[in-house]
Amino acid sequence: MRYKTGQYAKKHGVTKRTVWNWKAKGLLNTERDSTGHLIIVEDEDSLINDNVAIYARVSSAENKDKLERQRQRLEDYCAARGYHVIKSVAEVGSGLNDKRPKLEKLLTDYSVKKIVVEHSDRLSRFGSHYIKKLLEMQGREIEVTNEQESGRDELMQDFAAIVTSFCARLYGLRRSKRRTEKIIEKLATDATD
Repeated sequence: MRYKTGQYAKKHGVTKRTVWNWKAKGLLNTERDSTGHLIIVEDEDSLINDNVAIYARVSSAENKDKLERQRQRLEDYCAARGYHVIKSVAEVGSGLNDKRPKLEKLLTDYSVKKIVVEHSDRLSRFGSHYIKKLLEMQGREIEVTNEQESGRDELMQDFAAIVTSFCARLYGLRRSKRRTEKIIEKLATDATD
């Protein structure tokens, strides 16, 4: 298929500027027509990588700088694989919170065929396996760029998340944060002993 810049941008739900950025990064197969206009040539192989979304998440507003770095790493990962990213979603919220509006909107957007996350816990602390299975049933998928190797580290993170959640409910958000930090420090020192 052959598209003018505006047609291609409309098809993929992005701006013309984004299409030009993709061209500059070498992600598009382009040529010029007889009048000198840019034409994007899309073959069947490139259609496989269409409709990719990035999802980045951090737990608290204090980590907003990490959120932007996480998003950039995901964009670089997708660019290296030739994915055409049509959405980039960044959210601040707990992985235990099941009411994250940006993630919910992304999961219910059937035009997105692949969601790329850095770690599976960025998607959800618990139940990410079920989310993956449900998306697979719809012909969609989750791609995790960095699978965690250590089961012990993952278990400690899950335990800390549960403690944080219960402390927040019992003592309020500020108080729970201080208590959680003390508990995590205690767990870390006990684990190394």
